[in-house]
Amino acid sequence: MQHPQPHAQLRPPTPTRTRRRPLLSAMTAGVLAAAGLVSLSAAPAEAATARQVEALDRGVVSVHIDSGNLVSWRWLGTDPNDVSFNVYRAGTKVNSTPVTGSTNYFHSGAPAQADYTVRAIVGGVEQADSVHAIQFRTGYKDVPITPPAGGTTPDGVAYTYEANDASVGDLDGDGALDFVLKWQPTNAKDNSQSGYTGNTIVDGIKLDGTRLWRIDLGRNIRSGAHYTQFQVYDYDGDRKAEVAMKTADATVDGTGVVIGNSAADYRNSSGYVLSGPEYLTMFNGQTGKAMGTVDYVPARGTVSSWGDSYGNRVDRFLAGTAYLDGARPSLIMARGYYTRTVLAAWDWRNGAFTRRWTFDSSSSTNTGKGFDGQGSHSLSVGDVDGDGKDEIVYGAMAVDDNGNGLWTTKTGHGDAQHLGDLDPGHAGLEYFKVSESTSQPAELYINPANGTVNWSIAACCDNGRGVAGDIWAGNDGAEVWSASDTSIRDEAGATKGREPSSVNFLSWWDADPVRELLDGTHIDKYGTSSDTRLLTGASVHSNNSTKATPALSGDLFGDWREEVVWATSANTALRIYSTPIETTTRITTLLHDTMYRTGIAWQNTAYNQPPHPSFFIGNGMPTAPRPTVYTP
Repeated sequence: MQHPQPHAQLRPPTPTRTRRRPLLSAMTAGVLAAAGLVSLSAAPAEAATARQVEALDRGVVSVHIDSGNLVSWRWLGTDPNDVSFNVYRAGTKVNSTPVTGSTNYFHSGAPAQADYTVRAIVGGVEQADSVHAIQFRTGYKDVPITPPAGGTTPDGVAYTYEANDASVGDLDGDGALDFVLKWQPTNAKDNSQSGYTGNTIVDGIKLDGTRLWRIDLGRNIRSGAHYTQFQVYDYDGDRKAEVAMKTADATVDGTGVVIGNSAADYRNSSGYVLSGPEYLTMFNGQTGKAMGTVDYVPARGTVSSWGDSYGNRVDRFLAGTAYLDGARPSLIMARGYYTRTVLAAWDWRNGAFTRRWTFDSSSSTNTGKGFDGQGSHSLSVGDVDGDGKDEIVYGAMAVDDNGNGLWTTKTGHGDAQHLGDLDPGHAGLEYFKVSESTSQPAELYINPANGTVNWSIAACCDNGRGVAGDIWAGNDGAEVWSASDTSIRDEAGATKGREPSSVNFLSWWDADPVRELLDGTHIDKYGTSSDTRLLTGASVHSNNSTKATPALSGDLFGDWREEVVWATSANTALRIYSTPIETTTRITTLLHDTMYRTGIAWQNTAYNQPPHPSFFIGNGMPTAPRPTVYTP
């Protein structure tokens, strides 16, 4: 077996300098500074650039209920604006006139096993058949999975495996999404908890259950929510998604090749890994082969410099994907948020890593500006300043597309955050987050272009949950609420009604564009007096303890509504649910809105959060915009 030595490879080149944006006016800077805010760069608008997206198939699904089948499909970002569709069952057209106002069709009276295809009509000419519909014969579709064998830790504790977070990407280039699934041992730990863990295992899986590969991250990657954030995306534009993860000596790739020293064991008597080399590896999505490995940035250095000596804060990792140049995706890997914060941006091109930039809150450029200790247990990605390039919103601070600090509110760490077009009456994006500190505002509603806090509510407690989304048609725009509040609030902070039954996740599930509540293993519709149960998953489990999150949720197949994926109770299948409800709303597949698509990619990062698109979806929404995208 080969044993490559990644630490012997060439270091990534120094990032190329990029042009700074004009600084804010002295008057504006003074006002912001007086408010306790540091904002370092302004945001000129620039023309939109076409962004690289996946070359997806039509994604047709057929969801059976007693009265027939709902057939739905993707309106691709590369389709014409005026495209229409015909629906065929076993070669016979079932719709009387072309479908124009939506991308779904209810075929009344048809059996669950009916076989459907869809044909696009472009310029009056009917195109070829789509792929055949994925059949949800019992309301869900199972993707078979096989748990890894359990084991025993050095201190004699036995463990087995549970399916945990999942992501998607076209791993083999056939136009269909595949799953990447993280397996966690039953003795996985939070960083604050001592003890050995089993290895973290990651699988690549096709929809029919075929396992493409299995990667074993090895004994030198501790297992838990904060250690392994994996990104699945087509970074190099070859129409096949890659998989990026932090690795270490004794990681075994999907072809059986060991990275680094196979015999190395850096675990201390408390189960922490506080010494030894750390790597970043890009894996081939089709084979699981390690294609390139570099030193992880930043190195851990002195453990105590991150805030404690036992390893709680040094191993807090976040990850994401961002279109930093406005056209192609880059990988974001980060470390730290309680004290020092470092983000490294990487390009994967022509089979090699190139480091685009590194942001370090402790660098001479950033020291004293309030960037330390501002991170959340997740991050968000979006074009917050309207220049056509993505920024990274990292808790109570943001990093510009060029790696410079953009702003910081200096309001500290929080568990949950939501970046999206929450207020359709205001141009651009809005940002809602909660705070863990008992001395900071419990909720903040922020203008992410410059970090201005539009409103906040008083400090009270460790506010561990917060959600933003249009869940009620009785209010314009999105509602926001948190675990410490007693009501929903509007974009101005005014109370609007009772607090929903959950404060975890969201899903577009029913016919209208108002979003639903996803919590644990069910989906609910918000109501002014009570919530209505729309779906309860059968024999499935949620993940991550009190976070109660699904393996994955998002617009994966069919029209723009969102699927939810839970692992079955026995961890033998990923159980996918897709809505059986017909809609008259037509929106381009959210997978071709790159803010939403990168949200799917970072959803598995630490404390999972739902994805949000770059435009408003909700009651009274205008016609949804078409994306400016291209496929490689």
